[in-house]
Formats: sequence, C-alpha cells, structure tokens
Amino acid sequence: MAVPARAYLSIGEVLNRLRPDFADITISKIRFLESEGLIEPQRTPSGYRKFTTSDLERLRYVLLAQRDQYLPLKVIKDNLDAIDRGLVPAATGSVPAPRPTLGLATIDGEMAPSTFGEVSEMRLSRDELLKNSGLKEDQLVELEGYGLITIRGRHYDGDALAIAKAVTEMAGFGIEARHLRSFKSAADREIGLIEQVITPLTRQKGADSKARAQEVQKEIASLSIRLHAALVRGGLHRLRS
Repeated sequence: MAVPARAYLSIGEVLNRLRPDFADITISKIRFLESEGLIEPQRTPSGYRKFTTSDLERLRYVLLAQRDQYLPLKVIKDNLDAIDRGLVPAATGSVPAPRPTLGLATIDGEMAPSTFGEVSEMRLSRDELLKNSGLKEDQLVELEGYGLITIRGRHYDGDALAIAKAVTEMAGFGIEARHLRSFKSAADREIGLIEQVITPLTRQKGADSKARAQEVQKEIASLSIRLHAALVRGGLHRLRS
C-alpha cells in the first residue's frame, strides 16, 4: 500500500528538525552522510529526496555518535548495520550481540500459538553465530551437515541462534550433533502433518482463507509442542517409578 505523501519529509524539513540539537548541521552534511551510505532516502520522480521518520532517527544516531562518542563514520556504519540486523552494536574488539528479548510467549507454561507466527528479523554472520552461541566451527559444520542449522541467504536467523545455543548446552551433557538427528526428523514429520492440514486452506482464494491457514498452522504447531512435552514427561515419570 502506498505511503501517504506527507509521511515523508523534505531535506529542508529534516534540517529544521535536527537544527535545535545540532546547530552546525547543514544540507551539505546530510548529503555527505547519504553519499557515505549512512542513510538512503527515497526519491520523487523528479529527483527530490524523501525522508521517513526512520531516516530522521538514523541521522540523529549518526550525529550523536559523532558528537558525543567521537566515532568515525566506518564504526558508525558498522553499528547501523548491526542494528539493521537485529543486533546490539559491538564494543571495540568484539562482535555484535543479539538484542535481549522477553522470551517466547507462553500460556500456562506452554508455548503460545502466537510464537509460531513470529518471523525472526535477526541476521547473523557465521562469526557472530559462533561467538554468541558458544559453538565451535566443527560443531556448526556438523549441524549444517545434518540439516539442523541452515543459512538463509548470507546470514543466520534467530532460529539458528536458538538451535545453536541449545546444542551448546546439550553438549555439556555429552550429547553430540549426531545424537540430535532424530529431533530434526521428528520436526520434519510434524511440519509435514501441519502442511497436510493447511494445504486445502491455502489453495482457497481470498484473504480470509490465508489468514485462517496461518492461524491453524500456529495452533497445530503449539499443540504438537504440548503433545511432545507431555510424552517426554510421561516417559520420564515411568523411568523414575
């Protein structure tokens, strides 16, 4: 859907909004920061720049980092890249880290259906995944070989990080990647079952059918996790009895 025209700011309006906090800001400085790739305003058909509120806040971040932290543009650009990928900018000599989250939504201690509708916007490099999960390179190679972790384009997402962290913790109990292939097989079978249920809905025309398919998908995924947890609990109870 097209964004209303007044959702955009002209370069002059951006200048006026920034000037109270940055007295030395000029149109030339804004254009320079654009040429350095720190902001990417859109253009009208006639070539005029169109700034969004996101562009404005990005400019504020750049100017504050220059003025208060004396950061060079390369470091600021790296920090902005980390923020764009859902990370916290790195301290000197380290790598960016995932932003803290509130955790997965639960209902009565079980994962809520809404959890399965979330799409991770986090994008991690290979080095960032290793540093933030504690995995070793050979472990990651093995996990990728078994299909437990996959790269999306050129980056790893939040699901890959969650899997990597879980595997790292399980390794402390002597559990290796080869022992976890059954988890992947079971997950694939559950996904296949869900796909069978929602396929008739996805083939129907209309937005309502698509929305219904998404809700059914989330609900069945949540139920499958509840079933799995109950089966494991039951099995462990039998071991102790």
